[in-house]
Order: sequence, then C-alpha cells, then structure tokens
Amino acid sequence: MMSTMIRVEDVSMMFNLSSERIDNIKEYVIRLIKGNLMFKEFWALKHISFELEKGDSLGIVGLNGSGKSTLLKLIAGVLKPTEGKVFTGGGIAPLIELGAGFDEDLSAEENIYLNGAILGYSKEYMQDKYKEIVRFAELEDFVQIPLKNFSSGMKARLGFAVATMNVPDILILDEVLSVGDYKFQEKSFNRTQEILNSGATVMFVSHSVEQVRKICNKALWLEHGEMKMFGDSETVCHAYETQA
Repeated sequence: MMSTMIRVEDVSMMFNLSSERIDNIKEYVIRLIKGNLMFKEFWALKHISFELEKGDSLGIVGLNGSGKSTLLKLIAGVLKPTEGKVFTGGGIAPLIELGAGFDEDLSAEENIYLNGAILGYSKEYMQDKYKEIVRFAELEDFVQIPLKNFSSGMKARLGFAVATMNVPDILILDEVLSVGDYKFQEKSFNRTQEILNSGATVMFVSHSVEQVRKICNKALWLEHGEMKMFGDSETVCHAYETQA
C-alpha cells in the first residue's frame, strides 16, 4: 500500500523585511521598544499544496529567489509556515546548507561526532560508522584539520556522507548533487539512487534539469513563490525548459 510521507497543505511563508538601514543592535532595540521599526511583507511562498508517497522523488526547479530553499526548510522543520500545514511521515535527513550543523573551529572528526549527536545517535554508533563516513567523503588525510580550512566541496562531501550514512525515511538535499568535482557528483548521485531504491522519499533542489529527469519521478516548478506546475518530472521539466 502507498503511504503519504509528505503533505503540504495551502502553505504560504511571509518574511518581514526591514525597509530602512539600521547599523547597530542598540538602535534596533530602541526602535523596537518605541515601535518605530518599519517592515515590509515579503511572501516567499504562496498557497503551495502537494503530496508525496513513500518512494517518490521530487525535484524542485525554478529561478533563484523562487522559494525553493524556503520550501525545503519548511518541510525539514527549520521554519514554520505563516499559513497552511506541513505533514511529514518519518525521520528526516536534511542537507539544506553547506556546513549547516558544523562548527568551523572543530576538526572533521569532531564534527562527525557532533553531527551524530545532533541527529540523536550514540557515540558508540558513530564510532561504528566513522570509517565509512570518512572513506565516502574522501577525507582520510584531513580528519584532524579544522573545518574553517576546508573548501566548500570538502564540506559538502562531509555533510553528504553524514546525512546519508543510513537510509532515512525522507532525504532533503539543496543543490548538494551539483557541488564538488565530477567524481563526487557521480558518487553522490549513485548514493541518492541507492537510498531511493531502498524506499526512501527524496526531495532536492537543482538547477540541473537533467539531474531531475534522471533521479525524480515528480517535479515541482516554482516561480516567484507560486506553484507554476506540479506533476511527472518529464512533463514539468519540458515545460520549464521551454518557458523559463
């Protein structure tokens, strides 16, 4: 039987943007107390609705600023929607921003255990997974180096290795499959395919329509925060390429 893993019901997300420049915290607090702060509303997402079943893979396409990353953060639970509801039916492994959850002053080894603790895993469990994570990330020679000295590609490899060390119920990726060299892109693509084959539900943002075609059975096209199209990946990707 099919089971709903993600349900987004008429979701909208609004941010308050300051309409004037404030140079320091003191001025901000004073204006806040006096009620003199001026904001303008920015709706990053407007009335988004869709469902994903177990084993679905959804690629989200759209130009920069269309609300793709905001939608992932809502589903991951990082943000709460201004309007509407988000339902998720299982454990989520999110990799939304490079370096999210990492401490730049700690070594790669220390960050592996830190991330494991954040995800709720015991130290003993992470010890069992440690060599596998380091080997997949190809960081054997760099485990004692602080992350602040890592390139963005090295951070991406480490983050992806930790996020995918187990098969999650839901895997959320934001542009991670497009980061790093060609070899790692192929490696991460294959790992994502393995996770899908194991029955997980995957959502990811990509500027590569070909990646969406290869991995996803469904696609969502966002434009200025609104859902332009949702459906099978080939149909949506063709429409996006033709009209975007």
